[in-house]
Amino acid sequence: MNHPVYRYRYAIVFGIFLLWMSFFDVNNFVYRYRLGAEIRDLEDNIRRHEKEIVALKRQRNELFSSPSNLEKFARERYLMKRDGEDVFVVEEAPEP
Repeated sequence: MNHPVYRYRYAIVFGIFLLWMSFFDVNNFVYRYRLGAEIRDLEDNIRRHEKEIVALKRQRNELFSSPSNLEKFARERYLMKRDGEDVFVVEEAPEP
């Protein structure tokens, strides 16, 4: 009964369990770490999109609050113009 295997049987079983959970199990530690990283990335995307939604709602409210704001937006963004009007687009040269 004093054989070393019997003496350290709990440590051996625990070591085998750790080895199994680390590499061989479906929900091993590496897989769970990757899932946690993916969840953090998705939560960051959610926060970024929520901020973008707030900004777009504010922009929409500004645009539809008066016709002059809507006209300004259309002229700047979509290069719209009135009849008989010429529009010149000046683009800055990219810096090297």
